Amino acid sequence: MARVAARLSANGEQSTHPVDEVLPLPKLALYGFQHVLAFYAGAVIVPIIVGSALKLSPEQLVYLINADLFTCGIASIIQAWGIGRVGARLPLIQGVTFTAVSPMIAIGLGAGGGTAALLVIYGAVITAGIATFAFAWLPPKAFRAVMRLFPPVVTGTVITVLGIVLIPVGLKDAVGGAPTVGDGGVPTQLAYAGGTMLFILVLMKFGGPFLRSIGILLGLVGGTATAFLLGDAKFASVGQSDWIGVTTPFHFGAPKFEWFPIVLMLIVMLITMVETTGDTYAVGDIVGKDVDSETVARALRADGAATALGGVLNSFPYVAFAENVGLVRMTKVKSRFVVVAAGVFMIVLGLIPKAAAIVASVPPGVLGGAATVMFGMVALAGIQTLAKVDLKEEKNALIVGVSLAFALFPATVPVYFDKHVSPDTASLLNSGVTLGATAAIVLNLVFNGLAKDDAQTAVVAVELPAQAAAAPDETAPAPEASEASEAPEAADASAQAEAKTADDAETVAEAAVGVAIAATAGAEEATAEKAAAAKADEAGTPAS
Repeated sequence: MARVAARLSANGEQSTHPVDEVLPLPKLALYGFQHVLAFYAGAVIVPIIVGSALKLSPEQLVYLINADLFTCGIASIIQAWGIGRVGARLPLIQGVTFTAVSPMIAIGLGAGGGTAALLVIYGAVITAGIATFAFAWLPPKAFRAVMRLFPPVVTGTVITVLGIVLIPVGLKDAVGGAPTVGDGGVPTQLAYAGGTMLFILVLMKFGGPFLRSIGILLGLVGGTATAFLLGDAKFASVGQSDWIGVTTPFHFGAPKFEWFPIVLMLIVMLITMVETTGDTYAVGDIVGKDVDSETVARALRADGAATALGGVLNSFPYVAFAENVGLVRMTKVKSRFVVVAAGVFMIVLGLIPKAAAIVASVPPGVLGGAATVMFGMVALAGIQTLAKVDLKEEKNALIVGVSLAFALFPATVPVYFDKHVSPDTASLLNSGVTLGATAAIVLNLVFNGLAKDDAQTAVVAVELPAQAAAAPDETAPAPEASEASEAPEAADASAQAEAKTADDAETVAEAAVGVAIAATAGAEEATAEKAAAAKADEAGTPAS
């Protein structure tokens, strides 16, 4: 009965939790559009890089960008809104993963480039998406066993790595974009980046709650307006774009399924699973929402479904976007329906090339200034997760430090793998996220072994309010004082029995809550009986 009451209590709290709050329509639109602007550069950069490497025509490249935005919108709605047991129901934006860029280019070049290469890529993407979706449906016990690979020391390290790897992306935009870096960048663009960043920081310092919540959006709008007035923001591409551009399944032809590209993409999805796991725990911590293995499983199912859908709709593998986790932290807007609104905006952008062209006209310096702030917040989210880890333990400190070193290797020596290993292997290893995440998982297994249980079980056991446990039945006879010393053993036995029953529970979350309630109730009863016995001894009378 206690277990049912606690579940009802939890459901009541969830219904009023800020994550589940539906904001007024104007705020939903404003905050949602801010998410779109925050993630837009990261979203379109993947199809731009891949399409350019495969020598696609400008028209084909535009189509890839529109298809990406359209699918991003659908994927984000699935993740935030939730469909059954698919989607984390947290403010998580879905975007194309950077981890897949190098492998996809390698697959495409191996297939000869052009649209023929896209067909091989899409075959691998669809297969990897289906495999990820199936994996996330493992029974709770099996899935929980896999999730033990990702304790806070691993997820915190991966999130920190993501932020550190993304910061250079923002800085390159801040000086005018990647093509200008080799020439020293463009001072004007750096000035726009600095002005945008300063404007955002001033708003965060002196603005009211509402202004702070849309600081990134105002920074992007203000920076673009300034650049336009000074003649550095060009909107000519808007007039040249079509009004409508509909994404159709298998636009470039039927996908081709080849074994090596599939294996390569499966490895990519393993890495994205670590990213999504880390981002899910991070955003749960930011918004104050408990995240357990079932929540992570729902997030990964959304990843798998979105990735398979991406292969069908001419896009690429999807992952929970770390950039927008930083935005949630900065704005403190916790509602998942803001992400649903952002998904609607992305679908619209994917259907209206003119609208996408307007957003694409934001100068790189302005984007870079805002992005650098957000990417720094992503790294901070990882550091906050690591704050829960005992870093005074040398083994944990080594896991974090060595993993960060591995993550920085591709950026420090970018051509090493291209020169000394096969092209297929180089495409996999030449990624800071891949190396950093792999190092964190392997080193954690070496030093710590498998975690005893998933992270959420520990959180529930510690933070479950005492009121959630049912009070002992006052009409029941109190046990004798001599039995008080046996109460802890009885509580342990009760907890173990409850845990065994919980194996058949509908979700891992229910199992964790059931065990925690049993343990809490037993512990409270034992404490009460001990106190009664002690009081009786002092009075020199037998306990009743």
